[in-house]
Amino acid sequence: MDIYENGSRPTRKARSDWFTGTVWQDPVIEAPAPARVRALRVGFEPGARTAWHTHPLGQTLYVLSGTGLVGLREAAPRVIRAGDTVWIPPGEEHWHGAGPETGMVHLAIQEAEDGQVANWLEKVSDADYLTPPQATPNRP
Repeated sequence: MDIYENGSRPTRKARSDWFTGTVWQDPVIEAPAPARVRALRVGFEPGARTAWHTHPLGQTLYVLSGTGLVGLREAAPRVIRAGDTVWIPPGEEHWHGAGPETGMVHLAIQEAEDGQVANWLEKVSDADYLTPPQATPNRP
């Protein structure tokens, strides 16, 4: 068993080639083989977002605080809020991040396949990011 004490692993600024805006990452777990789970706490400042990407084995997002957006190809983004859980199937091109005027923090959980957890693509355009979000049923 390993215990990683709070503050023993530094917060790092996310790579600018995979993110737009200011994004902070805190490692949660990168389990040793044969386990494949990887998890990060990711904090997005307003307007910050990932680039388009996929995950070979899918991804789960759990929103810890704030309000953000998640988008798929050829679709308006969806609003996500604290307490929401999002499942993104393997290979689905998507992005996620904060709202234009609100920060958002989520837990990102994914599994590695042959050591790889994500396939990074091009950055999300401002036009895609600023597309009005589609309505979510049963939500104001």
